[in-house]
Amino acid sequence: MLRRLAISFSVLCLSLPCLFLIQSSSPVCAKSYTEKEAKYLYKIQKEDAKEEYGRKKNNRTPSGYMTVEEYEMLSAPIDKTQAEIPIPKPQKAADMKYIPHPDYEIVRYNNPPGSPEISLGRNFKKTHQQNAQGIVSPDYRILVYPAVYYYPRGNTVACDLFVIPLEPHGNALAKIKKANVMHRDPNPILSTEKSIENYAAFMTLTPVDFSTDGQKLLVKEKIGSSEDGIWQTNAIVYDFNTKSSYKLNEVRDAIEYYWFEYKNLNLKDVRWDIYPLGFDANEPDRIVVSGYAYTGEVPVFLGNWSVDTKGEQVRMLSLKPKDVQVSMNGVKMVQSGVVPPMILEVEEKQAKYEDKLDAKAAKEKEKAELKKLKEEYKNKLQKIEKEHSYLMQDYKLKNKIEGSTSTNDSVEDIEQALLKHKADTEAKEAKKKAREAAKEQKRLEKEKRKQQKGQSVK
Repeated sequence: MLRRLAISFSVLCLSLPCLFLIQSSSPVCAKSYTEKEAKYLYKIQKEDAKEEYGRKKNNRTPSGYMTVEEYEMLSAPIDKTQAEIPIPKPQKAADMKYIPHPDYEIVRYNNPPGSPEISLGRNFKKTHQQNAQGIVSPDYRILVYPAVYYYPRGNTVACDLFVIPLEPHGNALAKIKKANVMHRDPNPILSTEKSIENYAAFMTLTPVDFSTDGQKLLVKEKIGSSEDGIWQTNAIVYDFNTKSSYKLNEVRDAIEYYWFEYKNLNLKDVRWDIYPLGFDANEPDRIVVSGYAYTGEVPVFLGNWSVDTKGEQVRMLSLKPKDVQVSMNGVKMVQSGVVPPMILEVEEKQAKYEDKLDAKAAKEKEKAELKKLKEEYKNKLQKIEKEHSYLMQDYKLKNKIEGSTSTNDSVEDIEQALLKHKADTEAKEAKKKAREAAKEQKRLEKEKRKQQKGQSVK
């Protein structure tokens, strides 16, 4: 028994120093590990900041090297309707000293009344699509144009009417020049039948004119065949307020009824058609149309008729082909000539001077961007350095608290020292921010005085 007690006492005596060594060395190990971790994080943060600075500096000119996030950001869909389209300029070849620049003017679209027609180019059947002449509303708010499509399988033609909102600012001519199909509304306001069964048939929509207030648009729909001519013309009114259209078939019925009842002529047995002329100048809510019958020689005039925009009431204006008062509201842009060479020379010199100023401004902007990136990089390094310094100070104070004994400073004293250290740090930061704010205020006042001095000199 005594032998067992002696052995146990000796083992306990041997284990106590080891336990003391382990306990006394644990704060040192923890301290060493914490410092290493802090230094490692500090090093990584500095490397990340340097890498980010280099990437931003090099990516001012985009390259194929990028992160997944950058690629996804650049691959995001762009709203083309909001893109700014510059006014197109004639391209000048390198070996040409002068090339004529067209000059444009704004004229009435429906002049003479009922004359607008779609003119298709010789390459229409190769390109299978063509945008025809557009009409601008009287308030220069929108432009309406027909898009004509060709289907080679059936040799047929169909059509859509699209609206392009014009820019709210600028002069009228510049608004029209900047109109681009990229800005058009995606859905057409009027469309013809696309699945046309008859071979070589066509259905087109031609804007005739806007109403005086620009809220209604008169359109003529032509149905026919490229082998047999026009079969029928329909007058259609589109209302921009209600977003709806009305086909004025009542005027055709009224003309047929009149000539059958009073002239004993059945127009269904002959080929005849109507010609929408425009809006009545005296009654802006009524449409004026003319009727003609084809006898093989001289067309027979069937009278001038008017109908309201919803087709509820039809009136006969005259049975004689005399002039009727039709308003001309919509406008279009046409080429009026060429710009004189002397004016072009002056404009070219001015353009070269502006290009020189733009190049100088771009260079200054690039320098400012590089300076800004460098300042951001320096500020980030200072912030990382400051955070690391504060972290190490906190670690040292915490280690001092954890390693304190009764013979040294009390825990309460060290905690008070830690709080005092934090308060001093916050006070220093506040003073530094105040100095920076005062410095910025002085700089702004100096710039203001400089601007005032420059204005007084002028």
